[in-house]
Formats: sequence, C-alpha cells, structure tokens
Amino acid sequence: MTYRCNIEIFEGPLDLLLHLIKEQKMDIQDIAISTITRQYMDYIDLMQDLNLEVAGDYLIMASELTRIKSKMLLPVQEQELEDGEEGQDPRAELMRRLQEYQRYKEAAFDLRVKEHDRQQVFVRGGEVLFDEDSGEEMIAEASAFDLLNAFQNILKNKEFKKDYEITVSTFSVADRLTHILEILNAAKTITFDSLFTVLNTRRELIVTFLALLESMRLKLVRIQQAKQFDPIRLYLSADHETQVKILQQYHATPESGN
Repeated sequence: MTYRCNIEIFEGPLDLLLHLIKEQKMDIQDIAISTITRQYMDYIDLMQDLNLEVAGDYLIMASELTRIKSKMLLPVQEQELEDGEEGQDPRAELMRRLQEYQRYKEAAFDLRVKEHDRQQVFVRGGEVLFDEDSGEEMIAEASAFDLLNAFQNILKNKEFKKDYEITVSTFSVADRLTHILEILNAAKTITFDSLFTVLNTRRELIVTFLALLESMRLKLVRIQQAKQFDPIRLYLSADHETQVKILQQYHATPESGN
C-alpha cells in the first residue's frame, strides 16, 4: 500500500501499555513482562502492517521492554552485579512511570466527568439549551487501541474470498471516509463490526479501517463503548455543514486520495 497514515489519536506507548494491562486484568505493580512484551510487539506489527507511522517512542519502549524481559531472565546474582542494588526489580522504573501516568489519566477523566455534570446544571434566569444526548448516561470514549484490538479480531475471524482474477482497484481511503459519513448521516450510529460485514478482501478491510482513523483525526466521528468488551459504536461528531467544509479541505490535500 502506498498510503501512509500519521494519526495523532494514538497518544503514546504508555497508553498502549496501560491498555494491555487493563485488557489482561493485571496488577500494575506486578506486570507479567513476557506477556506484555509479546502483546506490545503484536500491536506494533499490526500498526506497521496497516502502514501507520509508528513514532520513535513506541520503538524505544519496545527495546525497553525487551531489556527488562532479558534482565528478568538473568539469575538473581547477575542482576545484583549489573544493577548495583540488591533485590532491585527490573520492572520498578517502568511500573513507577505507569502509575504516575495513570494518575494523570484518571485526573483528566475526573475533570471531564465534572465538566459533563456541570453542563447539566442550569442557573435561574439563564437560557436553557437542550442537548439531544443530555438525558443519556455518560459513556466512556473508546481508545484507538480498543479499535486496533477489535480490528485485529476481525482480521482473524474474517474468511477472505480466494479470487485470482487480476483487477484494477480504485478503493481509496478518501472514498471510504465519505462512505462512512454517508452511513452515519443516515443511521446516526452503527457498530464498529458492521463496517466490515460486506467487505471480502484484506485490502478493503485495511482501507476502511484507515478511513475510520482519518475520520477520527478530522473530528468527524467519535467512538464510544459502554464498558470494556462491549460493542464499539460510531457516532457523528460534526453537523453536515462542518462535514462539507472539512471534507473540502481534506480532498484538497495531495495525499488524501491515496
């Protein structure tokens, strides 16, 4: 594929590690480093297969995980000689960074909850504006890594048609992005899995997934999940006029049609 996607919605390697720890229901103070390292590398491989631009800090973290994993395989005496401190856990610094980062993430989430609660309060004499979603329970935003995990499962379970006929493909990210918006404008919300139901080739799945990531980057679509392992749902996050403006700018860029 010639399309290369640089998506800002992937926040960083610590986010990926926290996602994996949560997914495996691990204790952040007792990480199974071998399992986490293997799954982390699987995600990196998938991102590279999708032609996503993997930032250097992801690769630095991969080497750090490999180093920790190798140190944990050493006999205790050799670890003590190398570290200079008796009984030091090779995971200690990583666990400290993860705990600190998690505290910041939780604080940011608490602020978003307070902001949401504040929006439901109306002062006397003020203008009351009703939001269509104001009566709904606040649903957590699904992360880009939740999407990657769901897409990985689709690739594993999808049975691709064996077609040896050579055809010229005109399947583009820009076209699929427009298609996703057309569906959402008609249906308001759809499940993530339903995007891929009628697609039959690996290329079609990948291009559609990249188009979804682009729509998120452009703030045209948001993804939500009631709780972990529940179906991921897609919603519009821009009105029709805003969609038109953003798409006009997007199609005007040289790399958008690949």
